[in-house]
Amino acid sequence: METMELSAGSPSARPVDSAPVSQAERITALDAVRGFALLGILLMNIIPFSMYGGAYDNPTVTGGATGLNLMVWAILHVVAEGKMRCLFSLIFGASIVLLTSRLEKTGKAADIFYRRHLWLILFGIAHAYLLWLGEILYPYALCALILFPFRNMSARGLLIIGSLFLAGTSLAYMAQADETKETLEKGRAATAAEKSGKKLTEEQQEEKKEYDEWLKYHKPTAEQLQKDAKEWRGNPGEVIKARAQQVSDFHETAYYSPENWDIWSMMFLGMGLFKLGWLRGDKPASLYWKLALIGYGIGIPLNSWTAWAIIQSNFDPVQQTTFATTYDLGRFSVALGHLALIVLLCRSRSWDWLTTKLGAVGQTALSNYILHSILCSMIFTGYGLKLYGTMERYQVYGVVLLCWLVSLIVSPIWLRHYRFGPIEWAWRSLTYWKKQPLRRAEPAAIAEATST
Repeated sequence: METMELSAGSPSARPVDSAPVSQAERITALDAVRGFALLGILLMNIIPFSMYGGAYDNPTVTGGATGLNLMVWAILHVVAEGKMRCLFSLIFGASIVLLTSRLEKTGKAADIFYRRHLWLILFGIAHAYLLWLGEILYPYALCALILFPFRNMSARGLLIIGSLFLAGTSLAYMAQADETKETLEKGRAATAAEKSGKKLTEEQQEEKKEYDEWLKYHKPTAEQLQKDAKEWRGNPGEVIKARAQQVSDFHETAYYSPENWDIWSMMFLGMGLFKLGWLRGDKPASLYWKLALIGYGIGIPLNSWTAWAIIQSNFDPVQQTTFATTYDLGRFSVALGHLALIVLLCRSRSWDWLTTKLGAVGQTALSNYILHSILCSMIFTGYGLKLYGTMERYQVYGVVLLCWLVSLIVSPIWLRHYRFGPIEWAWRSLTYWKKQPLRRAEPAAIAEATST
C-alpha cells in the first residue's frame, strides 16, 4: 500500500523536503496500476473470507466444482491467482525507489523509511488479528526492511537479484511439491497398513499423523466444515479467537522462507523495472504493446494448460504439485500483461472514465484495502450477517462487485475534498510524527495564497 512519490530527478511542484508527497508529484499510471491490483486481489481473497480456506485451490472441498463454479475457478486461475499479488509487489518495490530518492537529499531517508515500515508492521498485525488473516501489510513491511541498502543499486543489479530470488522461489516450490508428494504417499501407505491390521512403527505413526493433518485441511469432512463455519459465524470474540491461531502460525514463518522469497523477488524486480523507466508509463507505446503481447502470449496459454490438467485430474493434490515449476513464469507473465494493459489505457483519453477511478482507488489503496476487509467481515463473519459457508463460489463474487463499486465511487469523491485516504493520513502523520493536513484547501484560499 505504498504511496507513489517521484524520484529526486523528476519535476516537482515544490522543493524536495521530508514532507509527504504532493498531488502534483504523483505518477498517474502507477496509481491506476495499484488500484487495479488492489481490486484484483479481492478476487482471490474473497474465497477464504467466505468459505473454508482449502477451497482456494480446490473447489471440490466446498463452494461447488461444476458448471459456473468451475468456470469461475478456471478463469481466475488463468488471470488472477498469484498475478495480482505479483503486480502489487512490483509496484511496492517501485515505491521504495520513489520514496527514498525523493528524501535522499534531506539526510532523513533512512529515518523516514524505517519509521514508515515499522508503523506498517503494526497496522498489519492489528489488521490480521481483527479483520483478515491473509493480509499482506505485515509480510510486505517486514520484507521491505532489508531493501533500503539496495535503493541506489543499478537497474541491472536489481533485476539480477530479483531474478535469482524468482528462480530460488521456483526451486523451493519444486522441493515443497516433492515433499508433499512423499508425505501423501507414505501417509496413504501407513493408513492402508493400519486398516489391514498391521501394527505401525513409530516412523509410520508419525507419517500417518502428518497425512491426517494434511487431510484435515485439504480434504475436510462434513463435520469439520460445520465446525469451521460455526467458529466464523460466532460472536466477535469467537471470530477473533478462530483467526488468532492461524495468524500466529503464519507470523511464525521464518523470515527467510520461500513465502518471503516470493515477495522479495517481485520487489527487487519492481525496483529495477522502475529504474529502467518501464513503470512510469511514459515509455513509447510500442514497449507496452510488446509487454502485453509477450506477457499474455506466454502466461495465458501456460496457465490455461495447467487449469485444464488440474481439472482433468479432479484436483488431485499430487497432480497439482507437479505444476510448481511453471507457477512463477505463468503469474509473472500475466502480471506484466496486466501492467502494460493498464498503462496503455491510461494513455488513451477515451478510457479516462475508468483509469481516473482506478487511480483514485490506488491513491487511497491502504484505506480501500482495510475497507474491503471490514465489508467482507461484516458480511461473512459473526461481526455482522454471518454468511460464511452459505454461498456457492460464483455467488461470492456479488460481494466482490459490491466492494469494487464502493471503492470506485467513493474514492474519487473522497479525494475531491481530502488529500489522502483516512488510513493513509494516519500513517503519514505517525511516520512524520506530525499531524498532516487532511482537507484540501478551498479554491478561495488557494487564490488568496497565490496572490500574496
